[in-house]
Amino acid sequence: MAVERLRCFIPVGGQAVRLRPLTSDISKPCIRFLNRPLIEFPMVELAEQGVRNFIFGEYGYTNYTNLFDQYKEGVGFSARYRIEPRVHIKHQPNFDDLGSADSYRLNMEYYDVKDPVLVVQGDNLFDIDLPDFLKKHEEKGALMTIALTKVERVEEYGIAELGEGMRIKRFVEKPKAEEAPSNLANAGIYVLSPEVRGIVESGEVKKMIEERKRLDFGFDLIPYLVEKGFPVYGYELKTWYDVGNPERYLKAMLDILHGSMDIRVREERAFPDRNVWIQGYSEESIKRREEIIRKCNENKLTIDGAALIGRHTRIGDGSIIRDSNVDNFCIIGKNVIVERSAIMDAAKIGDYGHVSDSILGRKVSVESTRENPTSIESTSVVGSNVHIRKGCRLVRTKVNSGLTIPPGMTYVGKFLQNYEDVAQLAT
Repeated sequence: MAVERLRCFIPVGGQAVRLRPLTSDISKPCIRFLNRPLIEFPMVELAEQGVRNFIFGEYGYTNYTNLFDQYKEGVGFSARYRIEPRVHIKHQPNFDDLGSADSYRLNMEYYDVKDPVLVVQGDNLFDIDLPDFLKKHEEKGALMTIALTKVERVEEYGIAELGEGMRIKRFVEKPKAEEAPSNLANAGIYVLSPEVRGIVESGEVKKMIEERKRLDFGFDLIPYLVEKGFPVYGYELKTWYDVGNPERYLKAMLDILHGSMDIRVREERAFPDRNVWIQGYSEESIKRREEIIRKCNENKLTIDGAALIGRHTRIGDGSIIRDSNVDNFCIIGKNVIVERSAIMDAAKIGDYGHVSDSILGRKVSVESTRENPTSIESTSVVGSNVHIRKGCRLVRTKVNSGLTIPPGMTYVGKFLQNYEDVAQLAT
């Protein structure tokens, strides 16, 4: 099967509740991850292996507008990653779907797709040998091949029971831990033979949609195909990340910084013996890059472990960046500590601020001084455009986008969704 024949379908229908407040005002595939929208990692992985035709199955206003406005027909994406011939992107027609597999059905019918289809999720990270994946699918005469990966928390995923030759005998979506048939989870990556289109358009499946008001790959279509005896096979992946909640986001960030996947930046490492990248393309951003490297060499600031620092970012004297990602156009003050954290673009952290094991969204402003330092810690998540005044402490706390936190406030284990919460939930 030639990679060039493939259509890659990316369903984007969820609201990503577990990643709020990062996703309160943006589609999950478009949240920043290592200085780019998350969806670009799987797209580049596939485009570099020859995939040129993508279809986004967007459900809902936010998913559609974010992805359409960002990627349109794919010209900008292709130029950014120097992909030739260029990638073509199509978007879901103005139909509301009833689940990921229903979105597949609608888009295949509308665009009259008769080629094999690769389905991937826009919010997962993975390494895959695509030619080998397709070869195994073809050799086994599979109707559908599902990428599987070993997980610890089986109750959070679709779990496959395998028979001879990796054929899937049973598939259970989110089973109880004691009832799971294995620890091999559905990674959300599928090869579908053209015959699947006919199956989802059949009367039997349409009746299922009417009764359940849903056609989801994991809950509905995969169990249906397996139970009907269609040849559905598994294919094990070694490297895969579900960036479904803040803890997994940070774990994936750390693993990738330390080399589990290609970080996909143009620049060489800033220091030959460590995974530290400091980005800079234009004359102005290259000056900032050289300034940070010079300060490190003069022991005026410290970068420990692995790190990715974005373009035009400034870091003050005495600061420590440890195993973290600081995005473009950030301003980090003096004597700041950022460790095992993600700081998204255009954020500001004042002098003596401390951010650990947490995520700060875009355009966040954190006031902090030597006399009144601010600390954000223990998997706190701050939404975009939040203003945190000096002397605050956030522990395991989430802050919705756009809020201002008054000076000297402490929150432990809270979700500040509005100004009423800000006033009432302080510890």
